[in-house]
Amino acid sequence: MSSMESLAQLEVLCEKLYNSRDSAERAHAESTLKCFSENSDYISQCQYILDNASTPYALMLASTSLLKQVSDRSLSLQLRLDIRNYVMNYLAARGPKLQNFVTVSLIQLVCRITKFGWLDDDRFREIFKEATDFLALASQDHYLIGLRILNFLVMEMNQANSAMPLSLHRKIATSFKDQFLLQIFQISLTSLHQLKSEVADDLRRVPISLALRCLSFDFVGSPVDESSEEFGTVQLPASWRPLLQDPSTVQIFFDYYKVNDTTVSKEALECLVRLASVRRSLFVEDPARSQFLSHLMSGTREILQTGQGLADHGNYHEFCRLLGRFKVNYQLSELLSVEFYGEWIGLVAEFTTKSLLSWQWASNSVYYLLSLWSRLVTSLPYLKGDTPSLLDETVPKITEGFITSRINSVQASSDLDNPLDSAEGLQDQLESLPYLCRFKYESCSLFIINIMEPLLQAYTARSRLPAPGDVAELSVIEGQIAWMVHIIAAILKIRQTVGCSQDSQELFDAELAARVLQLINITDTGVHAQRYQELSKQRLDRAILIFVQNFRRSYVGDQAMHASKLYARLSELLGLTDHLVLLNVIVGKIATNLKCYAECEDVIDHTLALFQDLASGYMTGKLLLKLESTKFIMANHSRENFPFLDEYRCVRSRTNFYYILGSLVFMEDGPIKFRTFMEPLLQIAVNLEASADAAFRTDAVKYAFTGLMRDLRGIAMATNSRRTYGLLFDWLYPSRMPLLLRAISLLTDEPEVTTPLFKFMSEFVLNKAQRLTFDSSSPNGILLFREISKLIVAYGSRILLLPNGTDIYARKYKGIWISLTVLSRALCGNYVNFGVFELYGDRALADALDISLKMTLSIPLSDILTFKKLSKAYYGYMEVMFNNHITISSVLILDTSTFVHIVSTLESGLKGLDTGISTQCASAIDSLAAFYFNNITNITAGDNPPSPAALNLARHIGEFPSLFPQILKTLFEIIIFEDAGNQWSLSRPILSLIMISEQMFSDLRAQILASQAVEQQQRLSQCFDKLMTDVTRSLEPKNRDRFTQNLTTFRHDFRAK
Repeated sequence: MSSMESLAQLEVLCEKLYNSRDSAERAHAESTLKCFSENSDYISQCQYILDNASTPYALMLASTSLLKQVSDRSLSLQLRLDIRNYVMNYLAARGPKLQNFVTVSLIQLVCRITKFGWLDDDRFREIFKEATDFLALASQDHYLIGLRILNFLVMEMNQANSAMPLSLHRKIATSFKDQFLLQIFQISLTSLHQLKSEVADDLRRVPISLALRCLSFDFVGSPVDESSEEFGTVQLPASWRPLLQDPSTVQIFFDYYKVNDTTVSKEALECLVRLASVRRSLFVEDPARSQFLSHLMSGTREILQTGQGLADHGNYHEFCRLLGRFKVNYQLSELLSVEFYGEWIGLVAEFTTKSLLSWQWASNSVYYLLSLWSRLVTSLPYLKGDTPSLLDETVPKITEGFITSRINSVQASSDLDNPLDSAEGLQDQLESLPYLCRFKYESCSLFIINIMEPLLQAYTARSRLPAPGDVAELSVIEGQIAWMVHIIAAILKIRQTVGCSQDSQELFDAELAARVLQLINITDTGVHAQRYQELSKQRLDRAILIFVQNFRRSYVGDQAMHASKLYARLSELLGLTDHLVLLNVIVGKIATNLKCYAECEDVIDHTLALFQDLASGYMTGKLLLKLESTKFIMANHSRENFPFLDEYRCVRSRTNFYYILGSLVFMEDGPIKFRTFMEPLLQIAVNLEASADAAFRTDAVKYAFTGLMRDLRGIAMATNSRRTYGLLFDWLYPSRMPLLLRAISLLTDEPEVTTPLFKFMSEFVLNKAQRLTFDSSSPNGILLFREISKLIVAYGSRILLLPNGTDIYARKYKGIWISLTVLSRALCGNYVNFGVFELYGDRALADALDISLKMTLSIPLSDILTFKKLSKAYYGYMEVMFNNHITISSVLILDTSTFVHIVSTLESGLKGLDTGISTQCASAIDSLAAFYFNNITNITAGDNPPSPAALNLARHIGEFPSLFPQILKTLFEIIIFEDAGNQWSLSRPILSLIMISEQMFSDLRAQILASQAVEQQQRLSQCFDKLMTDVTRSLEPKNRDRFTQNLTTFRHDFRAK
C-alpha cells in the first residue's frame, strides 16, 4: 500500500465487501482482500489502513484481518505485543470517534491477543489496569470503552476457542478468574451505582451486561449446555462472600429492573437468577444465608405486588426462572423462616394462576412456576416444626387451574401450532404436574373425573350417530379428551405420593385409568372408525398410546407391580381382571392402529414403539404369545391386513415392524413356526424371481423388492443367537441369494433399491453376540463371504462406470459407504478363514478387496471428510484393510503416488475432530508401521527373505521418504498441542514409527525444540529424554504400555509452563 490512491481503491473494495447486494461483487472483493488476513506480511499495511483510512469499512477490514492473524497463534511474541499496544493507544486516541462496530472489533482484537498471550508474558495482563485508566478519564465515551474492554475480556476468557487446546483455555481462564474477575465485578457494581440516575439507557446497558458476564463465568470448568436454560449452581469463590452479603449488591439489580429499558431490566433479572443460584456453602452462617434469601424474596414480593415490567415477555420469562430457583437452592424450612413467607407464597400462587390463564403468552415460562410448586410439595414430608406451609390451600387451586387452562386452550389452538403436536413441549408442561396432582390425590382425581365424564359421554354419543355432524365441535372434544389423557398418563408415570396410602393411590389410579381404557373401545367404533385421517383423532390416539406406555410400566410386565387393589377396581368397572386381559386390550389397540393408520407415520411409529417395548420384555413377550390378537398379527402380516406396509412414507416402519415380529417368533423354539411365519415373504421372493429382467425397472417390482429387503433386515436384527441366525441363513442361502445379485446387477443406478439391499446385508453379515458361529465342518462362513464378494464386485464394477450426477452423495457415495460397511463387517467378523481363498485359488477375497479399493479411490478426500457417514465407513474399511489384510490387499501393489495418497488420507483423519475416526486412523498407521518394522527394519541374517508385500512397501517408502516423518510429526503435534481423548490409541503408532528410524525421531525432536522459546528448550529436551526411558527396541505389549505411560508424563511435563 504505497499511496493514497491505492488506499482509495481499497476503500471502494471494502465498501463492496460489506455493503454490496451483488454476491459476485462481494465474492470478488473477498478474494482480493483475503491476503490481509492470511499473510503476516500485510500486518504493517493493516496498521497503515487504521492510521489513514477514512471509511469505517476499511477500518473494519484491518481490524478483522488482524483478529484472524492473531487467532492463528503463529505470530511472534514481540509482534503480538506491538499490535496490542498499538490498538490500545488507537482506542484511547480515536476510539470515541469511531463507528460502534469498528470499536467492538478492535476491542475483540485486543482481548483475543490478551488471552492468547496471557501465559507468555506478564505485559499482556496490564490490560486490566489500562481499562481502568479509561474509566478514570473525564470523557463519557472513554468510560464506555473501558467498560466494553472489560466486558469483552470476560467474555473472551470464558469462551473456549477452536485454535486453543481446552486444557490451556481452562488454565488461562482460571488464572484470570483468580486474579481479576472479582475486581471487574466490583467495577461493574460501582458503575451501576454511579450510572443509576440521569444517564441514557444505552450507557446503563454496558455495566449490567458486564455484571451478567461476571456472574455467568465458568468458575469450575464445567461447560454449560448451550441448548438448555438451566445452569445448575453458580460456584462463586469464597472471596466473593463479603460482596454478596452486602445488601446493596442484590438491591442494585432490583433497582435496575425498574428502569424503562427492557434490555436492562431483563439482564438485571438474569443477574438475580444467578445470584439466587449461588452455592449454599458460600454463606458460612445460617443467618447470612437467611438474610440473603429474605432480600431476594422481598424484591420479588415487590415485583409481584406491582406487576411492574412483567408486560414484557423477556422480563416475564426471566422472572419465572427467578421464582423457580428459590426451591432449587433453598429448603422449604428456610423459606418458611422468612417473616413474610405467607404473603409471598400467596402472591406467587396468584401469579401462577394468572399465568395459567394466559397460557398462550406464557406457555414456555409456566414450566418454571410448576417446577417450583412440585419441589415445594415433594419436600413437605421432610419439613419439621409446626409452621404452616400454606400449600394445602394453594396447590389444589394451581393444579385445577392448570388442567382447566389445558382444556380451554383447545378451542384457541390451530392445527399449525398445536401444543399436542410437540412431544418436547408436552414433556416440559407435564413434568411437574404428577407431584401436584398426587399431593391431594383424592380431590384432584375427582376433579379430573368430573371433567372427563361429560367429555366421554359426548364422544360416545357421537360414535353412535350415522354421520360425524359438526366436525369442528368433534375435533374440540377430541382435543380436550387428548389433553386429559396426557394428564392422566403423566400422573400414572410417577408413583410418588404425599399424604396418601399405597392402597388408596392404587384405587385412584384405577379410577383414572378406567376412563382411558374405556375410551380405547370408543375411539375405534361407529363414526370414529371413519375418521383416521383427521388430525384431532390422530392426536387422541397418540395420547392413548402414551397413556398405555406409562400405565404398562407401573402395572403390567417385568418390573411392574401387579397391584391387587387396582385390578380389583378395574374388574368392577370394566371387567379387566388381571394384566393378561388388559394386555389383550392393548395389543388389540396396536393391531387396530396398524390396520387403520395407513398414511399417518407418526401414529404408526408410536404404536410400534409400544409394541416393541412389550415384545422386548421377557415376561410381557411370553405373555404376548398367548394372546389371540398377537397370534392374528403374526399369522397375517401382509399388505392386505396392514396397509401401512404399502405406503412409501412408512417404509422405515417396516423394518421395525418385522424386528418386533421376528423377536416374538424367535422366542419360541422350532423351525416350523419360523417357516410358517416366513410364508408371505417367501411368496414375494418367488414372484420376484419369476419376474423378467425388464420388469425389474417397474415401480411395482422395485417397491416389492425394497420392501422385502427392509422386512428381512428387521428379522435379521432380531436374530441374537446362533440358533435364530441359522434359521434365517438356511431360509436365505442358497435359494434366495441369486435374487439379490440379480437386483444389484440390474438396478445399480437405483439407490432406492441398492440402499435397502446393502443395509440388509450389513445387518446380515454383522457377527453380534457371536451369532455367526458355524460348526467346525461347515463351509457356511466361506460361502457367505463368496456371496458378499459377488454383490460387492457386481455393484462396484458398475457404479464406477456411472457418471457423477447433481446429487453425487445420493446417487453414488451412499451406496459406496454402505457397501464398504458390509465388506468391513464381513472381514472382521471372525467367521471366515481368509487364507483358504488364496490357498485354493479362489478370487472372491482378492476381487472384493480390489473393487472396494477402486471405489474408495474414486472419491476425493474433500468429499470423504465432508460426508460424515462416508467418512466413518471409509476409515473403518481402511482400519480393517491395514490391520488384517495388508499382505493380500491391493494397497501395497499400487503405484507410489496412489499409496501415498491413501496413507495421507489417514493422516487427515488423525487431524479431524471425530475421536472414533482418529482412533481408526491411528490403528491403521500402527499396523502399517509395525509391518514395516517387523518385515524390513528388524530383519536379521538367517531370516526368510522379505515377502513381496514387504518389498512393495519398502519401494514406496524409498520413493517417498518423508511419508513416515510427516505422520510422526502430526501425531506429536496432536499429543502436545491438542486435547485428544484417545491418547492411548495415538501412542501406539508413535512407538511403531520411532522404532522404524531413531534418526527420524531425533530430527523431529530437534525441529520441535527449535520452534519453542529459547529459555524453555533445556527443560523440553529433558522431557524428550524421559520419553524413551526403559523403552526397548521392540513392539511387545509390555514395551508398548511402558511407552504409553512415558508419553502421558511427557505430554504433561511438556505443556507445563
